[in-house]
Amino acid sequence: MFIKGILIGLASFIITGIFHPVVVKLEYYYGTKSWIWLCIPGIVLLIISFFMNTIVSILLGVLAFSLFWSCIEIFKQRTRVLLGRARKNPNRSYE
Repeated sequence: MFIKGILIGLASFIITGIFHPVVVKLEYYYGTKSWIWLCIPGIVLLIISFFMNTIVSILLGVLAFSLFWSCIEIFKQRTRVLLGRARKNPNRSYE
């Protein structure tokens, strides 16, 4: 039985689930300038994935592109905050 596809799908689901609260917390505490903290590890993981075997390469690629997508979501989260759909940090100014 081929279970690799199910495991990759499950890993993708878990990785996506982990990054949603990470994006919310990063935007809340550090603002949009925190996107770089997600982009650099994404680039590193993407480069590493070129040199790994099949399953590890796929999982590293999924993780890398989840990090890249989270970079975009940091800015979307700021928009949600400004529209009142997400919580503002009272210790930061939103100009």
